[in-house]
Amino acid sequence: MNTAPPEPPPGAPGTHARPRIGLLGSYGGFNMGDESILTCLLGCLRTQRPQARLVVFSRNAAHTRTHHHDADEVVDWEGVSRNHVLDALTGLDLLVLGGGGILFDGEARRYLRLVRAAQEHGVRTFAYAVGAGPLREPDDREAVRTVLAEMDDVVVRDEESRLVLEEVGVEREIVVTADPALLLASETFTDRMMSDEGMPAGVRLVGMSVREPGRAAENLDEGGYHALLADVADFLVRRLDAHVVFLPMERHDVRHAHAVLSHMTAPDKGRILHGTYSPGQLLGFMRHLDLAVGMRLHFVIFAALSGLPVLPLPYSGKVFDFARRIGAPALVGVAREQAGLLLAEVDRLWDEYPQRRAVLQSRVRELRTLAEETCVRCGNLLDDIEAAEYAEARQPPPQASEVRPLSA
Repeated sequence: MNTAPPEPPPGAPGTHARPRIGLLGSYGGFNMGDESILTCLLGCLRTQRPQARLVVFSRNAAHTRTHHHDADEVVDWEGVSRNHVLDALTGLDLLVLGGGGILFDGEARRYLRLVRAAQEHGVRTFAYAVGAGPLREPDDREAVRTVLAEMDDVVVRDEESRLVLEEVGVEREIVVTADPALLLASETFTDRMMSDEGMPAGVRLVGMSVREPGRAAENLDEGGYHALLADVADFLVRRLDAHVVFLPMERHDVRHAHAVLSHMTAPDKGRILHGTYSPGQLLGFMRHLDLAVGMRLHFVIFAALSGLPVLPLPYSGKVFDFARRIGAPALVGVAREQAGLLLAEVDRLWDEYPQRRAVLQSRVRELRTLAEETCVRCGNLLDDIEAAEYAEARQPPPQASEVRPLSA
């Protein structure tokens, strides 16, 4: 007896031929955190809608085509005509904004201009665990306030971002989940790859992450924090008999890693990771480390995913918020006068980590569950879109009005 369920009628919810879903973010190889987010978003959407046509709006389409094979189509959106982008936007069923920290001064208005254009052409829009702040510029605040109000769902990755949006005047439900990169799958970083990077065998390895000052870290004193991190690196060399490995999460990080090395009294015990790796491979590299100390958010996320004792160095609210959520020591900032406090925290972290490990692992599991919630919400919106299309398709065509001849 055939027990297969009956075939649903064509066009029924869940049987949409091939929805077109756009992804808009800071993609294109500029930052490893953004690339890891794109990897996870593509994976989410493939799970939710295996048959979907995924269209990535990239700042460097060639890079995205090379490194993200789950994308069916990649569209440049910087340095091209407005009509070129509009043509790609108007054919979408859904535009996904994010995730990551893209709603900040100077950038928010650029991304939201495209979101607004999609909305004006009837495209549904979803903010996927975005980060927000700082937002002080009037044009950016106005764009955030007006465009987010018209989005179908707004999800942010941390409490800090929700508070920023509320302060700007966004009056709607804002859901807090977690960074999409928490769902990244690790790839093997082989012994041969370690050897090619000149990593010494049989010694402790400590990972470090530095970053440049900029709009997201505008209060950093460059010389002061270079010297501070050099002090930390030298302490780790002495305390743990370790080698220190700098992991560039963005190309500008290499210069700052060299600056820290130049301040170290034991620069021969320092290395900079030079190869080009996928986000999953970089996460795999973290599993060779014994401890992590760093500034960039996604370096800290990768360390937490790898079960490493990690000391975040908060230069902004998003790093402080994540440190708090995983139960890691959360220092107030990164300043030269904090050297003694920082070294004491590193020392305590190393000594107490066996007792802290279970807490970290539990917190990371909770955050991964929250990150999955964003994916589910996006899938629910796709269900709503398909249900609306199905209902519209079932509407009978309008009947022509009966015309009665005039009586003679």
